[in-house]
Amino acid sequence: MKIGVGAPVSGAWAGPQGLAHFSRLAEELGYDSLWTFQRLLVPADEPADAVYRSVLDPLLALTYAAAHTSRLRLGVALVNLPFVSPVYLAKQASTLDLLSGGRFDLGLGVGWSPLEFTATGASPERRGARTEEYVAVLRALWADGVSSFEGEFYTLPPSRMDPTPVQRPGPPVLLGGVVPAALSRAGRLADGWMSRSGTQLSRIAEDIALVRAGATDAGRDPEALRIVCRGVLRPDPSGVGTPGPDGERLRLSGSFEQIRDDAAWLAAQGVTELFFDLNWDQLIGNPDVDPAGATARAEEIIRALAPSAAAY
Repeated sequence: MKIGVGAPVSGAWAGPQGLAHFSRLAEELGYDSLWTFQRLLVPADEPADAVYRSVLDPLLALTYAAAHTSRLRLGVALVNLPFVSPVYLAKQASTLDLLSGGRFDLGLGVGWSPLEFTATGASPERRGARTEEYVAVLRALWADGVSSFEGEFYTLPPSRMDPTPVQRPGPPVLLGGVVPAALSRAGRLADGWMSRSGTQLSRIAEDIALVRAGATDAGRDPEALRIVCRGVLRPDPSGVGTPGPDGERLRLSGSFEQIRDDAAWLAAQGVTELFFDLNWDQLIGNPDVDPAGATARAEEIIRALAPSAAAY
């Protein structure tokens, strides 16, 4: 299983110095990948989770990280596709793939925030059908030569988009999703599936089975799919960890040894890539905490869990 890390894009550790430092550090420590996420707005009249209150743009952050690294894969987990035209995102993805030397992974989701749907003028209706067309438009634009598409939601007149991505036939497309139809769609359409911050890791094998069944039903090789897990960390040196709804310790909480053991357990469930996302740590991804303290805590965790320090 490959091990990545969440980039500093939320809260006190997020900024140019933190992003450059942790991008280079992740590469030095042997991590395989660096991941961002998207949040456009939070409500002005109700409390929002600390992790969502101050968030950098995910693709601009990855472009900045690309300039400070040479090996790390650079992934966004994820862009909410209803909020941006597939033509515009195809150009951004192609450019980032070119500037990074073919290291970009594009994660897509369907969105959940009513505020963001309203503010972007997007429709929450028929998001599954829109996703299918959206992916088709991306892949058409990344192909060589003249591209065109005529669908229910998107129309692409005969046109060219150059330069094309370094990766052929384009950057890997990973789909998020939690309901059975979305999980099956990821297996049927995409290069892989990615879990979300709220995924019950204790039941992730059930989600993976639905993704792979979707691939099988579509005549695709289910074992070729990438299964990417966002690992929300809850370090606790005491080893007690964080209790889940059933009273049991949540996976990826507790001591570093317990977290490493949980990572190995996730690999046995079928996860092919796990990234440790520190943005959800209240002492790191909260904009109100001390930046120096957030940076020091993040560095301690990233060093302790580095692939170069332990086998997964």
